[in-house]
Amino acid sequence: MRREARDRRGRGVIGLLALVALLAMVAFMVVGAHGNWGFVLPFRAGKLAALLLVAYAVAVSTVLFQTITGNRILTPSIIGFDALYILLQSALVLTIGSAATTALDPRLMFVVEMAAMVGFSLVLYRLLFSGAIRNLFHLMLVGIVLGVLFRSLSTVFQRVIDPTEFVVLQDRLFANFNSVDTALLGVAALVVGLVTAAGATMFHAFDVMALGRDQAIALGVDHRRVTVRILVLVTLLVSVSTALVGPVTFFGLLVANLAYMLVPDARHARTLPAAVLVAVICLVGGQMLLERVLDYSTALSIVIEFAGGLFFILFLLREAVR
Repeated sequence: MRREARDRRGRGVIGLLALVALLAMVAFMVVGAHGNWGFVLPFRAGKLAALLLVAYAVAVSTVLFQTITGNRILTPSIIGFDALYILLQSALVLTIGSAATTALDPRLMFVVEMAAMVGFSLVLYRLLFSGAIRNLFHLMLVGIVLGVLFRSLSTVFQRVIDPTEFVVLQDRLFANFNSVDTALLGVAALVVGLVTAAGATMFHAFDVMALGRDQAIALGVDHRRVTVRILVLVTLLVSVSTALVGPVTFFGLLVANLAYMLVPDARHARTLPAAVLVAVICLVGGQMLLERVLDYSTALSIVIEFAGGLFFILFLLREAVR
């Protein structure tokens, strides 16, 4: 009986989140839409599609990463993806200048950024698979060390960049939800679709992996193989979101833990949809409020990172009290 009540509550919460997300999307499309709707609606639809892709990629990648690590504080950024993105942007501005960097084909930049992050992750995963790195936590430790190295190199590059070009670089180092290039949506949607299809083939293993390494092996799951496959999916999703809008450190942590709090069910059939819907509400609803109500008085990325960082601190304090 208790399980049935939990199932009903889970379905009810997801249904409510879906309704709020739908209302946020409708409001984003129509609130403040004056003039020629034939221009306004397609323009906003492109931005909405970008926000939905980022919300999906960040939410799913964070939940899956926390599943294989068994830790609800960790996010994929701990491996060093954000630091690598910052290093790549700093190196480009240093070598070819901000004007040439801005003039590059956005699709080429998207592919280069994705290739760099995926290539970096494949090197780490190869070490894990070959046994050079003993387990996932050693992998994360290596990622942290490399992240520090990337940030140090970025700092060196930024110190020798011309101050006027550094202003342009600094704008590229923060997530920007206001001006997503819609030319990238097709490629991003294709990658996300392929990742979703690949994840669907191993969806049955997610709940088993959440039980821990020993339990998963006892239940017949090839833990290392499934871990590497999930890490590859996570890498692709993080690469898509970072290449589209830039690094978002705490957003995944925020939406994943809000989903865990709202849904009284640890099954991924509940937590994944809930996390995606919470991410959609935060991004689409937040962008609509900042654009149409607050008139761009602040950036959505600042609000999200502040809220996520505050949640992270409160989470640590709560665990310390326990």
